[in-house]
Amino acid sequence: MRPGLKAIIAAAVLLGLGGATFLLLTRADPLTAAQLPQRTASIERGRILYIVGGCISCHKPADTAGRDMTLPSGGRPLKTPIGIFYPPNITPDKATGIGNWSTLDFVNAVHLGISPKGSHYIPAFPYPSFHHMPLSDVIDLQAYAFSLPPVNATNRSADVLLPWLLRRGVGLWKRLALDDTPYRPDPSKSASWNRGAYLVNAPGHCGECHTPRNLLLIPDENRHLAGAPHPEGKDRVPSLRNLVGRGRYADAKELTSAMRFGETMGFDRLSSGGMGDVQANLAQLPEEDVRAIAEYLISLK
Repeated sequence: MRPGLKAIIAAAVLLGLGGATFLLLTRADPLTAAQLPQRTASIERGRILYIVGGCISCHKPADTAGRDMTLPSGGRPLKTPIGIFYPPNITPDKATGIGNWSTLDFVNAVHLGISPKGSHYIPAFPYPSFHHMPLSDVIDLQAYAFSLPPVNATNRSADVLLPWLLRRGVGLWKRLALDDTPYRPDPSKSASWNRGAYLVNAPGHCGECHTPRNLLLIPDENRHLAGAPHPEGKDRVPSLRNLVGRGRYADAKELTSAMRFGETMGFDRLSSGGMGDVQANLAQLPEEDVRAIAEYLISLK
């Protein structure tokens, strides 16, 4: 066999092995139905998780869409470092929303970032934080989402380069970035503090914007909630640590008032700008949940 032909064959074999390894490392590993907890879902508990998660904030329709702005029919552009996404319709419409999804489909999407077709969702969808939610809470969230009126609204594809390759590559990113540690209460802290920690770090996904990332866009947990560049490339997202020491708030009581009432009570930069939607969501929560969030945040040094 000629040396040139041998080289070509060797290169083909190496490429084949490399491709097979890539496919193996980037495969999706969804949960099975047997792994789901058997329970009766709570729509009311799901409603609280929906509000804390700010689902309407990302899945709101564009201002020009002419649709009900209180329903998550999607379409408003979301700018990220890798392109522009158009969060999809997550109302229970069977034609254009998620009305045909099973409970398993929903859990795999929210908990693992895997679509019903078996592809990886790009983590502009904050499932790395939702991954810390117990499956029972994810099932409650689905119960509430499916209680909403369906809206027929066609989804728009993301404006990103090589979307298939990017989604496939997310499988490798997950192996590096997805933290499988479930949320566990800290026994040395109060029940309220633990509730706040859970709401902030799991369904609330505050760290997705407030925690800086490395070159692979993996959150730097050594600087958890310490502030980060704005995802849309403008200004910075502020730190949520040492809020009292920095003079932002006097105590947890004042932060509770700020989150509940925003600028109507004289607290600046809460009811407008990037925090506008967040504060509007917080204002809908039971007061004890807002107090729990404040207690946790004020404790961060």
